[in-house]
Amino acid sequence: MKRSIGISTWVWESPLTDANMGGHLARIAALGFDAVELPLENPGDFTAAAVREALETTGLSPFLVGAMAPGRDLVAADPATVERTQAYLMDCITMASSIGSPTVCGPFYAQTGRVWRMSPGQRREAYAELRRNLQPVAARAVEAGVILGIEPLNRYETSLINTVDQALEALEPLLGKGVGLALDSYHLHIEERSLAAAVRAAGEHLVHVQVCGNDRGAPGGDQTDWGGFLQALDEVGYSGPLNIESFTADNAAIAVAASIWRALAPSQDELAASGLAFLRGL
Repeated sequence: MKRSIGISTWVWESPLTDANMGGHLARIAALGFDAVELPLENPGDFTAAAVREALETTGLSPFLVGAMAPGRDLVAADPATVERTQAYLMDCITMASSIGSPTVCGPFYAQTGRVWRMSPGQRREAYAELRRNLQPVAARAVEAGVILGIEPLNRYETSLINTVDQALEALEPLLGKGVGLALDSYHLHIEERSLAAAVRAAGEHLVHVQVCGNDRGAPGGDQTDWGGFLQALDEVGYSGPLNIESFTADNAAIAVAASIWRALAPSQDELAASGLAFLRGL
């Protein structure tokens, strides 16, 4: 299957704003990408008008992603925090609908980096709470014609949903009702015994895929079983993009959040270009 290939603006800078939008999308289009991931870190960082103008100029397809910054939690949090998190996610849905993004993806359950121990019973209770607090957001997604892609993260970034099986258990009643799964090869490489098996388990609920090398750099030349991964994507009928998500070590906020302590390529443009060339070759 011929797939579109995209990349996140996080590869170069954070946050994405109206001021830097045009330059980043022009660079991404010039490198030869088909799509772009647009991180809305905070409502108001950029406007739908600026996105639409840059998309019209470049021809890129947009995919919105969110970030679970400190103070954003849907589980084991006070009511005010839950309400603020729901409001943020609804703002993301509104933006996605306004710019033509079919999905809004991210680890939409707890602050990234928040971890705590849970017994099996406590985990079941946490998943039930997540479903309750995510339900109104999912209903808004359905109204807007957008799908929430919930992303499992590795054990160092969350203790709530690390694997596809856990995501299916936590979200089962909501899946197909404004909610699907977003998978990132980096997290899968840490948490799953087989990337291909994880994709097959996600099956029809897979709505978005992010890729990078197992070191968080460019895909290609790394330990990932790319052939098996893509074959499984074909088997489950995933027809969406492969979006490279990596990060720059030069931005303090995003580098710390993603634990990027060193440069992952000679330059960010080279990371993007080499990753694109590898994926095209597949």
